[in-house]
Amino acid sequence: MKKLILIAAVILIAGSTSCQTLPKGTCFGFHVMTINLDPNVTMNQFLEFYKNKVVSEYEKNFQANCYLLKGIRGESVNCYSVMISWKSVADRDKFFKEDGSLNEIGQAASDKMKPVMDELAKLGEATSKYTDWVIQ
Repeated sequence: MKKLILIAAVILIAGSTSCQTLPKGTCFGFHVMTINLDPNVTMNQFLEFYKNKVVSEYEKNFQANCYLLKGIRGESVNCYSVMISWKSVADRDKFFKEDGSLNEIGQAASDKMKPVMDELAKLGEATSKYTDWVIQ
């Protein structure tokens, strides 16, 4: 009887919760990073700074959602990436030219991030290769 009640409760809860979906047109940038640490800096120090400082500054200045990712399986296992999302390609294009370089608004946003990026440079350097994707 207890199992039946538990199963009924799970079904009721599952049926009443709504799923989040990503709307068509959402734009994602995946930036696979190569991280070179300065001497006496641990990967954990670098990643904590990145998560706690760089991500929030990027979100604020580039009006995007930003996530630090770690590869746990496959070709990029133990690699780090940043996933950036905008509601649309047009929202991304407010900051970037067609070739991926910063436009005037993007450069102003990047300039606002300079103090945080200067702090990050004291820990190491992260370069990246990226691909932007859009939900169809």
